[in-house]
Parts: sequence; C-alpha cells; structure tokens
Amino acid sequence: MTQNLVLAIETSCDETAAAVVADGKNVLSSVVSSQVDIHARYGGVVPEVASRAHVDLIAPVIAQALVEAGIEHSDVDLVAATRGPGLIGSLLVGVSAAKSLALVWKKPFIGVNHLEAHLYSCFLEEPDLELPLVVLLVSGGHTMLIAMDDHLSYKILGQTLDDAAGEAYDKVARYLGLGYPGGPIIDQLAVSGKPEIEFPRPMLHEGYNFSFSGLKTSVINYVRKNPETPIEDIATSFQEAVVDVLVTKAKKAAIEINAKGLCIGGGVAANSRLREAVLDACLQEGLHSFVPSRSYCTDNAAMVAAAAWRRYSQDGPSSLYTGADPNLRLPE
Repeated sequence: MTQNLVLAIETSCDETAAAVVADGKNVLSSVVSSQVDIHARYGGVVPEVASRAHVDLIAPVIAQALVEAGIEHSDVDLVAATRGPGLIGSLLVGVSAAKSLALVWKKPFIGVNHLEAHLYSCFLEEPDLELPLVVLLVSGGHTMLIAMDDHLSYKILGQTLDDAAGEAYDKVARYLGLGYPGGPIIDQLAVSGKPEIEFPRPMLHEGYNFSFSGLKTSVINYVRKNPETPIEDIATSFQEAVVDVLVTKAKKAAIEINAKGLCIGGGVAANSRLREAVLDACLQEGLHSFVPSRSYCTDNAAMVAAAAWRRYSQDGPSSLYTGADPNLRLPE
C-alpha cells in the first residue's frame, strides 16, 4: 500500500525539529533538538540566539529524521514547515529550508499554522477521535479554548487577555529564583507542597477568556509579605489556581457545545496536575478525554506533518512565495 510521506520542519521558537509522517498519522521518525540549555543562562529565549542555533542544527536534524524513517529524499511526497506564529528569525530558518528542499526535490510545499499543528497532535495517537471536540491549547505564548466542529473547522471560544499560562509559570519561577524553563520546575516542586494559600482564580466564571497577569502579581506580593513560606507550598498553590481556571472553563465549554470530548495540547499540557485534572473532569462529566504523550505536547515536527497532510488534502500546496508570519492567526 502506497504511503503519503510528509517531511515536516518545526522552528517556531527554540526547538529545531523534523519528522517523517505517513498518511498524516503514522510517525516514522520525530527528531527534536532542544535549545533549553542554551537559553537557560539568560532566563528565557533570546530570539537572535535561537535563530542562529536553528541555522546550525537544521541540516543534521533533517538528515537524522530521514535516516530514522528509513527513507530517501526521493520517497518524500510533501515538504512542510511551520510558517507562524512564532519568532520571525526562527520561523524563517525552517520555512527557507523547507522551500529550498521542495524546490530542489520538485515536491509540493505547504506552510503550516503552528496552532493548527498543536490541534492535530491529538490525532497522531488517536486518529479516530470523534468530533466535535473542545481543545484546550496551553503554552508559553498561547492559552486558548477552541471548538473543533470538523477537521480544519474551528471557532476560538476564548483566549488569554494578557499572560499565557506558560508565561505566568516562567515569570513566577523567575521571581522565585527557580531557573528556566519554569513550568517543569514548579510542577516538580508542587508534588511535595500543600495547596494552603488561596491565590485568586482570575475570570473563573466570566466567559471563556483567560487572564493570568493578576495571579502572577498575587504570588509575587504574597512572597514579599511571607518570605518564610515553603517554596513548595507556593508552587502547589499557584499551580492549583492555574489548573482550576483552565479545567473549569474547558469543561464548561465542552458541555455547552455538546462536544464528544476534551483534548489538551501545547507545552503546558505536559504538566502533571493539568493532565490529572482534565482526566478527572472528563470522567465526572462522561466526556471522552485525550491527553497526548508529553513528547507531542511540546513543539515537535510530527504534529506539523499531521496538520500539513490534512491541509494539503483539502487546499493543495502553498506557493513558494509563502513567507513566515510571526503573528499568524488560527483560521476560523
């Protein structure tokens, strides 16, 4: 049986990734080269440093993806890359590499929306998920509730008005002197802490939009006034507040639109407390839940390939004049 092979590239932020996926769902290889150690010394991602690292890493990462998939470049049917949103310098590296390969290999090219790719990470592991779905997309740059009525058909129900959830994690961790990235560190500390501090739940019962800037400020003010409080308790209480808001709104949205299930995606979807809370909420409401493997929560190229094949099947290839767009929005 002939397989439709997609070589996809992801360079929207600080992960250089390439993957080969067959028929939009069968992952033959997924290679991710992280820049976390490079940026940790700065306490966050430095755009210029990220783009230079992508230039150095992109060729060997693509080569490794092809080798691990056991294919030659002549076997590739489609070349894809994330074209936005993200850091413009980083995006340009991936888009330029993909268009160059498509031109030289005489293969079609398609530019992929990074947010759409995160939505399709769920279908890599469970391709027969029933629609409609509500997807909670949470990362360092985005916090969104999305109704997915059909494939490639979306409606944004709500999104962050200020700090994204992952951004709030990083800022709180930075203030506490925990290092970067803050999310995994706070998640780890929260395991041994007690949720005894009543931090606010911003906009908990006010529609589907999110706001985490005030919560971040509340944590900072509390620590200033109570410096003796164990850092584990602060981490746990902060995390409980964030997760409570995310899950309460996601569950309400799923019920309201009569969704078949609730999925999560994005880097914060790797958070252990969020994963547990989503599963519990869906069990209580009789909803099908899907929590992707952690490797498919963080930025990767396999999800880009899945979205690319779906988009290509419907709309055909992108023009080679297609550029990177750091402010690209999810099509509604």
